Amino acid sequence: MYESFSVFCPDEHIESLDLLATEDILIDWSQPIYLNFTQTSIVNRIENFNLSIEVTEKIAGDIYVQSEPPEEELQLDGDECEVRELIAENAKAIHELYPAHDMEAVEVFEKLITRLPAYGVFSSGQLAAWMTRPEFRRKGYGIHLAQQLTRKVRSRGYVPFVVIRPENDASLSLYNKLGFKKSYETVRAIVRPV
Repeated sequence: MYESFSVFCPDEHIESLDLLATEDILIDWSQPIYLNFTQTSIVNRIENFNLSIEVTEKIAGDIYVQSEPPEEELQLDGDECEVRELIAENAKAIHELYPAHDMEAVEVFEKLITRLPAYGVFSSGQLAAWMTRPEFRRKGYGIHLAQQLTRKVRSRGYVPFVVIRPENDASLSLYNKLGFKKSYETVRAIVRPV
């Protein structure tokens, strides 16, 4: 079991992060701590703390932000497919599609689906895309999901953003088409005592 926390610190004030090294009430450095997509500069600073810790299992993910929605939206073609809101029963299928499924429990997806807007493209009743299944790629499903979610996020008054792994050219291309721009680099990692 991991404890987790998030921290944000503008790069121009990165030295303020050193206060975490002496924090002993909110953070127990003797236990594993999970950092979920934390700015790369912050993770690098934590690695340089003079503590008996190591940062392991790093996964990079760049943050892309959509400042303005695109002028035109695409329509989903075909009678056999539709964008629908996901329900808790879809969590297992989503978990299997998730590349880092070994780091997340199915229950996390169940909770997220019931609390946050979540959509999928269904083809003939089967979940074809949340992250697009290989057999359904190249049909434009991903861009329709992204449009639906960004529309929903904007309707709630928020600015849409996504985390894209640097090697994921397909997602990068998709979100660039929707006007998303790279804002900063993050790392998902585990801090462990040594």
